[in-house]
Amino acid sequence: MSDITAPRSVRVWLIVVAALIGAIVLVGGATRLTESGLSIVEWKPITGALPPLSEAAWQAEFEKYKTIPQYEAINKGMALQDFKTIYLWEWGHRLLGRVIGAAFLLPFLWFLWRGAIRGGLRWRLWGIFALGGIQGAVGWWMVASGLTQRISVSPYRLAFHLTLACLIFAAIVWTLQRLSGAVPLDANTRIRRTAVALLALVILQIYIGGLVAGLDAGMNYNTWPLIDGAIMPSCERLLFLSPLWKNFFENDLTVQFVHRCTAYAIWLLAVFHAVDATRARRGAVSTAHALAAMVTLQAAIGIATLLAGTPIGLALFHQGGAVVTLGIATWHAARLTQRVPAEHLSAIPAST
Repeated sequence: MSDITAPRSVRVWLIVVAALIGAIVLVGGATRLTESGLSIVEWKPITGALPPLSEAAWQAEFEKYKTIPQYEAINKGMALQDFKTIYLWEWGHRLLGRVIGAAFLLPFLWFLWRGAIRGGLRWRLWGIFALGGIQGAVGWWMVASGLTQRISVSPYRLAFHLTLACLIFAAIVWTLQRLSGAVPLDANTRIRRTAVALLALVILQIYIGGLVAGLDAGMNYNTWPLIDGAIMPSCERLLFLSPLWKNFFENDLTVQFVHRCTAYAIWLLAVFHAVDATRARRGAVSTAHALAAMVTLQAAIGIATLLAGTPIGLALFHQGGAVVTLGIATWHAARLTQRVPAEHLSAIPAST
């Protein structure tokens, strides 16, 4: 029982696009962890789809990279072969972005022409496509921040870029839930609100995680449950930047501490929500349990990543876990917030 409908082929297409977005989030994480994001210093949406095809072309790209501060500060004297490695990470990230754009737009136009997408769904999908276009521009805006005065991209822009990608992913998952034909559930207001609150907190945590990545904060304070030698660091260490708000975006200790505290809050709320849904026997009990389990696993992966010193493999596993957590939280909140027509109330199950 849904407010929008579409053939099965449309649902399969959206699943593929969602999977591709999950993949690009992981590739983007690898690009950041390998310090590859600034290896391509120009934005060429069309001609940039091909990598350098000759040694002369490779050398030309390398010479461009040598003009930016990151090369002088971090990679001065690197070999051409090493440059090729970081270049291909960034090129692969951008290529996957182009693939996602084509994988969305071309089938979308086909479905529109065939009349398979109508009404509200049509405008919803146009909105998602517009966000995708904005995301491409945001990606270059992020890269541009590291080409002149900095040796890495702006943490603010990195966090925004990551969060926007995840919002597009969530929008597609939300739409898929509406297309699933699942029967709306009879759940009380508290259960619905906590499901939405969990989704909002997961998105907030992804943004904070982007700041952690942008500041390399995960490389520091690699102890748990203590951080900087205490459960709660001193205010002098947490809040020494002026103005005060900068500490929550630019102080690596504060950002990592807030990331941990938000994780604790999400875990506590997810467990409470699962118990609440079970006791009330109302709401999507199975997905409430799945969300609590995934949040617990994600927290464990995060702790393991921190204690191990943030190796690339574990860091990407943690980032992938964030995408899975977001997917479950989105589906769960979407199902619990479905409108229930009054004439169908008596037929709706109390739990599932």
